[in-house]
Amino acid sequence: MNMIVCVKQVIDPEAPPASFKIDPSTNKAVSPPGVSPVISPFDENAVEAALRIKDVQGGKITALSLGVNLLRDVVKKPLSMGADELILLEDEAFADGDSWSTAYALAMAIKKIGDYDLIFCGRQSADFGAGEVGSGIAAILGLPVATVARKIDITDGKAKIERVTADGFEVIEVPLPVLITVSNELGEPRYPTIKGIMVAKKKEPIIWKPADIGVEPAQIGAAGRRSKLLKVFQPVREGKCEIIEGETPEEAAVNLAQKLRDIKVL
Repeated sequence: MNMIVCVKQVIDPEAPPASFKIDPSTNKAVSPPGVSPVISPFDENAVEAALRIKDVQGGKITALSLGVNLLRDVVKKPLSMGADELILLEDEAFADGDSWSTAYALAMAIKKIGDYDLIFCGRQSADFGAGEVGSGIAAILGLPVATVARKIDITDGKAKIERVTADGFEVIEVPLPVLITVSNELGEPRYPTIKGIMVAKKKEPIIWKPADIGVEPAQIGAAGRRSKLLKVFQPVREGKCEIIEGETPEEAAVNLAQKLRDIKVL
């Protein structure tokens, strides 16, 4: 069983909201000082999904990540959890892409890897949260896709998948190869072991440039975008409080009820 897991380095979503800043000149979030980036939590769920299959059936897990100036201690986490190989698409040409150009670059890298039965992605990233890249990769590669998976079983060349829905879950069956996006309902990802951390420290990632995956710089990153990001901003939340008074508690209650009717709450 050969599996590929796409993972993304993001600003830690658990950092205090007040520590996040937006640079209006670049439309980018600025990393909070003293807070290290992390692997997107949904992508950790995807790594866990692959590891559970490997625990039962064996096989090889290749982690694949795209970015610029990727921190090795961060992107090596799938290796410390139990993945076998790490491939990085790391070049300035890959920077500032949208869902399309990112999916295209990852799909071309997966084509180069070649031998795969399962491709896993997080259901969405923890920064922009669009949830489009996984399905985009599947479309480019011509693969079936199952989204928002909470449980995956592999038997007889097919994947039996429980998908999260608005009112519960549904069970589907898909022939391999297939791309699956994994949700947090799968359960907590395992912690890296001391042995896994030591193995990851010694294992160097494979670095691929655009030419290595057979693409031109104009097809990827900012140059390959098919959408335009107009503005990134922090929403302003304001609250108002009005004290409803009365000569007696009963009168205050009547006044409150009337106020709620006036603003159509009641």
